[in-house]
Amino acid sequence: MKITLLAIGKTDNKQLISLTETYIKRLNHYVNFSFEIIPDIKKAKNLTEAQQKTAEGEEILKRLNTSDTLIILDEKGKTYTSEKFADFLQKQMNSGLKNLVFVIGGPYGFSEEIYARANGKISLSPMTFSHQMVRLFFVEQLYRGFTILKNEPYHHR
Repeated sequence: MKITLLAIGKTDNKQLISLTETYIKRLNHYVNFSFEIIPDIKKAKNLTEAQQKTAEGEEILKRLNTSDTLIILDEKGKTYTSEKFADFLQKQMNSGLKNLVFVIGGPYGFSEEIYARANGKISLSPMTFSHQMVRLFFVEQLYRGFTILKNEPYHHR
């Protein structure tokens, strides 16, 4: 199984980039993982919130295959403990899935087309985090999930 993380917009904070890259390197030990940044929509300041979500949604859809399982990171999504998230990952691997795609949306969330296409929604927390920090938190949780599945000492129970 391959896991892909798509994210709207670049990160300017070099420390966050470095930490995220650290976990991505660690993750690749366990799973075929790729991280793709979708560039910010040009002239977004001239767009309404709905227009921006639609434009971002179109960019997300361009990067998906019909067979991909799409999970969006959304404040209204299901919350997991780290152990339950590891179980979720194991179930996805056991199902014979080829590509599991997670998406971090833009500042206004997702278009209706993305909600309709999504196979599930996950919330990292009821709190709101910057999209830059969510990248780090999510790749760390993916890494943690795989160490749990391998019974490695990273996660303390």
